[in-house]
Amino acid sequence: MKIGDRVRVVKLPGNLPDDEILGTKALFADCLGRVFPIVAFDRHLIELHVGEVRGEPAYMQSIWIEADCIEPA
Repeated sequence: MKIGDRVRVVKLPGNLPDDEILGTKALFADCLGRVFPIVAFDRHLIELHVGEVRGEPAYMQSIWIEADCIEPA
C-alpha cells in the first residue's frame, strides 16, 4: 500500500474509546464499509481523511487505523 491508494474500512479497531464528547468510536463506525484514499503512514498506522462521513470536506476529520482493519478497494 502507498499514499493515494484507496482502501475500504472492513473492521473497527478493538481499542477504541467510547468517548461521547470526541465521538471517536462513532466516527470509526461511520467509516465502516466506506472507501477512502490513504493520506499518510506512521509506523503501523494509516491515516485516512474521512470528513465526508460527517458532511464536511474530507480533510476536516481524520482517523489513524491499523492495516488489518482495511483492505484494498
